[in-house]
Amino acid sequence: MKYRFLVLLLAIWPLAGVFADETKSMEAEVRALKKEVLDLNRDLFLLEEALLFPGNTQFAVFLSLDVGAFFQLDSVELKVDGKEVSHHLYTERELEALKRGGVQRLWLGNLKSGSHEITAFFIGKGPKGRDYKRGATRKVDKGLGPKYVELKIVDQENNYQPGFSVREWE
Repeated sequence: MKYRFLVLLLAIWPLAGVFADETKSMEAEVRALKKEVLDLNRDLFLLEEALLFPGNTQFAVFLSLDVGAFFQLDSVELKVDGKEVSHHLYTERELEALKRGGVQRLWLGNLKSGSHEITAFFIGKGPKGRDYKRGATRKVDKGLGPKYVELKIVDQENNYQPGFSVREWE
């Protein structure tokens, strides 16, 4: 009986190596397939963005912070031509990223050429921890190409108040 088990084990032993090699080969194929799917997903995302927001009508609004000692941002509401297009409530991680120099895309959309009004409402805590809500408005002329606008929250050291500016990127 012992010898039969030993003979059987010796007969099966080489097959175990074949199965292990096939398993490793299949794992490598799965990894390669996963990478191809991720690459395809990225390409489809870029194509979708190009189709939905063509360069000639593309309009994007970004937000940045400069220091932020006089204003603790809670949320931003963005209106374009009187219509609310974006509202964002910030987490601690997002605020830290903005304070380290990050820039957030608030909205990406399509606008026809011509004059448009951008209005942003900044809601948070102002000096001495008081509730604070301020707005900034600017008329923007959209040409044939894409247009980029930056909303920036800056500290005004002369009066210890936050300042809010709207700047067009060239």
